[in-house]
Amino acid sequence: MSDDIQAAEADTAKKPEQARGRSTIEFPYLDLSNAMEVAHAVKAVGGTSADWPQIAIKLSMQADGGAFRLRILTARVFGIVDNDRGHVELTDLGIRIVDPQYERAAKVEAFMRVQLFKALYDKLVGQTLPPPQALERMAEQAGVAPKQKDRARQSFIRSAKQAGMFDLSPDRLAMPPGLNGQSSAAKTAPDTVTAPPPPPPPPPETLHPFVKGLLDKLPAPDAEWAIKDRAKWLTTAANIFDLMYSAPSEAMTIEITVKQPGGSS
Repeated sequence: MSDDIQAAEADTAKKPEQARGRSTIEFPYLDLSNAMEVAHAVKAVGGTSADWPQIAIKLSMQADGGAFRLRILTARVFGIVDNDRGHVELTDLGIRIVDPQYERAAKVEAFMRVQLFKALYDKLVGQTLPPPQALERMAEQAGVAPKQKDRARQSFIRSAKQAGMFDLSPDRLAMPPGLNGQSSAAKTAPDTVTAPPPPPPPPPETLHPFVKGLLDKLPAPDAEWAIKDRAKWLTTAANIFDLMYSAPSEAMTIEITVKQPGGSS
């Protein structure tokens, strides 16, 4: 864990830990939308990476404030960013979550990256959502400190809605429609390498072997080709044409002549 993240955790969680105890399972105090705001800010100012002051300005926050540090920590818990000494870089998941083509599946994957959220989802999927007190007890049993369970429940419910987990029913968790039960967009990620289609079969050979052999004898473009050698090639071509093709009865022949400067042969 980087020094900045450790500092963020110390500043934002020191008093809560003293007053509420320490949770043994990871969860964010803020929700998925807050994490995505960080990712979109990074994309807006730096493409895939940016420094804290740049991101803070984009979010209209103070880079040295606890609220901003908590935003960065939240994005890290969701697996959207990596943070190192005040420099933030989008992960592969973060790159997908800011791409409209992959955002929907990426939000589900980010939700499942949170240890607590996945544990609760696995227990509750398809069931009617229990009352808040029962949900908080489940969070506590999963490892949330007793006095943090309300915060954990709120973050879980808000993030589940933002990830589309209630799209099919307002009181039952389920994968959003169209994702076929998959919590990862890795198979459709923009950086996934797709095998190119096989090359088309070569066209059938239509040239006569004599003509093909003649063309094969041509030198490469821009290469030197002596005039006498050109004449020899053209004479050979004329002879091949006489063998291959019939011509009307004409008292004419093809003659290749090489002339020296001044008109002499």
